[in-house]
Amino acid sequence: MDRHPTIDELLKRDPSADVVVIPAVDTSDADRASVEYSQHRTKLSTHRTALSTQRTEMSSRRTGMSFQRSRLSAERTLMSVIRTSLSLISFGFTIYQFLGRLLDEKLVSGAPHAARNFGQALVWLGVGMLIVGIVYHIQFMLSLRKVRQSMHDETLIHAESGFPVSFTLVVAVLLLGIGVVALASLTFQVGPFH
Repeated sequence: MDRHPTIDELLKRDPSADVVVIPAVDTSDADRASVEYSQHRTKLSTHRTALSTQRTEMSSRRTGMSFQRSRLSAERTLMSVIRTSLSLISFGFTIYQFLGRLLDEKLVSGAPHAARNFGQALVWLGVGMLIVGIVYHIQFMLSLRKVRQSMHDETLIHAESGFPVSFTLVVAVLLLGIGVVALASLTFQVGPFH
């Protein structure tokens, strides 16, 4: 693997080293001079093609890495949805249980089910938000994989790195299951949380 020059090495580099010098050609023989100039132009063209190939390779790798960055960004977005949903579900369940116990003990008066309904609404909101987040994540990841595969098929990117199943999505689905069980417990007074 080639070592990239450091900044100090680049600053110390002689700028005239990058200048292509036109070779000295004996112009007394026009045919010979034409051949030598033609060979020089061919070498320049070959050099430019090599530079272009290197740039294309670098661009292809950067584009491939951008797919990974997009995937990780989608993961972070789903993690934010999980955090917010978990907060809503746990806070709503706590309010429901806590105020339900206070009502059962006759420690509070007023509208008997208003606080419980508020807690239940928070759980519903958390579960609903989680469902929307999971659906959005799956749609985004499928479209990202589709675009990545089409670019790979057109040899625009290498697509050598893996595109694994989202562990965050697995956690979101598990939390959704817990949220649904909590909703069943609150709504129908059945299940392990009742």
